[in-house]
Amino acid sequence: MRALPRSTLVAIVLSLAAALLWAAYYPFVLGVHPSTAPSGLLAIPFLVGGAAFCLNALVRGEGASLRRMWTDPMAWGRVALLVTMQTSVLAATYLTGAVDTALLALLGDVVVTPLLLVVLFAEGSERVRTLRFLAGITLCTAGAGLTILVGGTAHPIGGWGVPIAIVVPGLIALYFLYMARACRTTPTSAVGGQATLAAGLVMVALSPFLPGGTAGLSPPTVAAALAAGAIGITAFYLGPALYFLAMQRAGIVLPAVLMATIPLFTLGFAWAFLGSFPPWLGLLGIPLAVVGAFVALQGEHDPWSPAATG
Repeated sequence: MRALPRSTLVAIVLSLAAALLWAAYYPFVLGVHPSTAPSGLLAIPFLVGGAAFCLNALVRGEGASLRRMWTDPMAWGRVALLVTMQTSVLAATYLTGAVDTALLALLGDVVVTPLLLVVLFAEGSERVRTLRFLAGITLCTAGAGLTILVGGTAHPIGGWGVPIAIVVPGLIALYFLYMARACRTTPTSAVGGQATLAAGLVMVALSPFLPGGTAGLSPPTVAAALAAGAIGITAFYLGPALYFLAMQRAGIVLPAVLMATIPLFTLGFAWAFLGSFPPWLGLLGIPLAVVGAFVALQGEHDPWSPAATG
């Protein structure tokens, strides 16, 4: 097999680092609950991650781009997507467990993202039509479905869990597609800073209607506050920043497919910190999904765009 270009190898490392940071979100949230209410777990990480993005934009001299984002209607559309997506992800984490939610995210990244890229933006159709790619995403879907269905004995999916599980992959794919496209012409820190910080402010405004209410915005202990802030830095700032940086080097498909490693990382975190483990039959689905991702990522991965400046 031909050696991968340096830019692709760098993108793989960046993507795996992003996957590790995002994987920590699920067991972290379950670990700090119920000391920190859902309203706090939605608002605080957004505010911290958004502030980090904005600070980075200002340090890099991208303040003008950041200011433009606040008056851009499309930017507020991305905020609405982000709020809806993250609320659904948090709900799915509570209702289906860490590993199953990570697998739902996998379906969004590996299966739905490339398909929406073709349907919405007419890009990447050559790859999607190949037998290799179709076989890869079929394995991903089958593996994820096996673990979720078998794991249902430990985390029964019913009530609101069913529609939430259905919409999570699509919401994840839509949000990151529109974010990535915005980053083709606008610096990532400006795009991410406005979207993430604005989402945090929206969550604060919505907190009276969320579980935990406005009181949940104040974690009960210093340790709980630090944990919520750590989620903001890892999953809401560093994870997205590395992910979009990988896209600039290898296009959108390879980083998305490498998110197949999130369930593996999540499984390790959940076992180490929560003592949670799916049934042995369910474990078979995770390597199936990863093998499918490996099959799907084979081939060339051209840079999607140079890093935007200004």
